[in-house]
Amino acid sequence: MKYFVWLLLILLIIFRYFTTRPAYKNGDTIRITATVFSDPLVYGNYQTFTVAGLKVSLPNFPEVYYGSIVVVEGTVDGGKLKNAKLLSVNSFVGFGSRVRAKIIDFYQKVLPQPMSGLVAGITLGSKGTLTGDFWNKVKSTGVAHVIVASGTNVTFVISFIFGVTNIFLSRKKAKPIVILSIILYLFLSGFEAPLIRAAIMAFLAFWAESSGRLLSAWRNLFFAAGIMLAVEPSWIGDIGFILSFVSTASIMVFEKRIAKRLKFIPKVLKEGFSTSFAAQIGVAPILFVTFGQFNILSPIINALVLWTVPYIMIFGVLGGMLGLVLPALGKLILYVCYPLTWWFAKIVEIF
Repeated sequence: MKYFVWLLLILLIIFRYFTTRPAYKNGDTIRITATVFSDPLVYGNYQTFTVAGLKVSLPNFPEVYYGSIVVVEGTVDGGKLKNAKLLSVNSFVGFGSRVRAKIIDFYQKVLPQPMSGLVAGITLGSKGTLTGDFWNKVKSTGVAHVIVASGTNVTFVISFIFGVTNIFLSRKKAKPIVILSIILYLFLSGFEAPLIRAAIMAFLAFWAESSGRLLSAWRNLFFAAGIMLAVEPSWIGDIGFILSFVSTASIMVFEKRIAKRLKFIPKVLKEGFSTSFAAQIGVAPILFVTFGQFNILSPIINALVLWTVPYIMIFGVLGGMLGLVLPALGKLILYVCYPLTWWFAKIVEIF
């Protein structure tokens, strides 16, 4: 039966891939109407985002945000929309994007840059709030994965909600609350491939636990990939999708082995170093081939900053949410993030 399910999933992916491929070719002039599902990256005077599988670069004004419905026109050139023109933009059409915008605005009012940008990036995966100069430094030091949406964010949400609800609810009764929290977080942070991957893996694990079935981590990982590709076949060429699965697989293979050999490293740094080093084994070749750069000191830099991430995310989310209804209390909570983000920013600057 399980082999039939896998065969059916593979056939569905193949069918979806060939029936949903864009009909346009290089040199075609096209007009696209689509929703932007991630914050644009800002480089100098331009903002860059992806719609309909094509990378689009536009002037910084008018601004495009997560949740914006854009109409763009240009000429197809490889995976880009050349000479793109923004014909219209309607921002913040959804509840999630409106709340997200208010939270990010609160971060920027309370904390200076790059601290506010780090909190927004770590908690909500917002890359657009960081300055171009600091974003380039984050990429060159190999810690960009912390500031963009990743599966780790979903793991933090699950751990935190379980930790709070287990005080007064059993694990079984707490699961619906955890699932709703994951869905809410996806609406707030954006439906990017790494987040969806982690959410699907969590849902599959909950299902297996509730039904008394055994679900190996590898089967969970590959099944999540299959579901995602069946829904959106174009993800097969998405660098975020590829890096998310490769890094997860690499951690599953190497992390425990590396940790056993790092007994001499303080515990606060060991987990960050072993996890980062394990992930880098898998993703380093991809990063080097794709972007032409890789920082050999990345595992060390990650070990120095990763310990701050859970605390920044917890206080960042609490401060941002409370800031919408009780600004004074939200500010006090966000002030706790300042020394943590200062340390993060200082390590990036040093390296």
